[in-house]
Amino acid sequence: MAKKKHSKKLPKTLPVNFVNRLESIYGRTLKEEILKTFVDKPTTFRVNTLRADRSKILEVLREHHFSVEKVGWYEDAFILKNKSKRELTDLDIYKEGFIYIQSLASMVPPLVLNPVPGDKVLDLTAAPGSKTSQMAAFMKKNGELVANDLNKVRFFRLKANMEILGVSEPFEGWDFHLRMEDASVLTTEYAEYFDKVLLDVPCSGEARFIEGYPKSYGYWSEKKIKALGYRQQKILFSGWSALKKGGSMVYSTCTLAPEENEVRISKFLDRVGEEAMIESISVKGLKVAKPVMEWKEKKLHKEVAKTLRILPTNQIEGFFVAKITKR
Repeated sequence: MAKKKHSKKLPKTLPVNFVNRLESIYGRTLKEEILKTFVDKPTTFRVNTLRADRSKILEVLREHHFSVEKVGWYEDAFILKNKSKRELTDLDIYKEGFIYIQSLASMVPPLVLNPVPGDKVLDLTAAPGSKTSQMAAFMKKNGELVANDLNKVRFFRLKANMEILGVSEPFEGWDFHLRMEDASVLTTEYAEYFDKVLLDVPCSGEARFIEGYPKSYGYWSEKKIKALGYRQQKILFSGWSALKKGGSMVYSTCTLAPEENEVRISKFLDRVGEEAMIESISVKGLKVAKPVMEWKEKKLHKEVAKTLRILPTNQIEGFFVAKITKR
């Protein structure tokens, strides 16, 4: 008789090593404030301007007695104040792709990359398509956008979202492609081709931990962070190879770990040298922390100081964003 396989027992509280690392990253005082933010965030959404007008969406919401709060740093983003996510998704404006539920922090990388009509843009790790659809809206479906994801399940979720949100609908002057390729294979095909590249890389997701919800952090470990770092570095160089001279690339994660954030950028800069230039990032209204400039007794590249480390609050997740231009 085969032995019964026991599943891993998940911890009920945030891992001790994780909490200790927070102090190393942010200092003791800020750590205590950050520990209060590992809670369910309010439902936030973005008006999909490919399909809808912001004022008309707000009118529909008022008619259905929804109260929303405007997000100061992004005119198409809103915070749901008085009803549940389920009630919002029951509305036709959600089902028809007029609005898209998306975390506030997730909206920042496309804002920083700022694709415009006529650009050639690559979203290298695109699923489920939140940022892809946001960039398509910025581009007004004018130009070329390639959205790639290697994971088959995630790819088909990406495909479905692009259909609902109107991104994949044919439009004059719009060249949209969905791909399911290894990053290194795809970028070899598109060597130095794109004006802008978005790398929202797979990460340990520390900013999405919820205290008391073990599934969100139960599999966290420093070993996993290290393994992800190697994968992220590979994606970084793949994206870089597809970026044309004068183009811009944004690297982002939803984790707090320096090994996946500042350390990755520092090592990248050490490798590529003067060819890369880090651009300073400022999003008015966002709470930010100073980037980590030294980790585990190793000083990082001085240009890392220009990256963006968004502070987690009860409304927004922590996030890391770096913008790199190819000289």
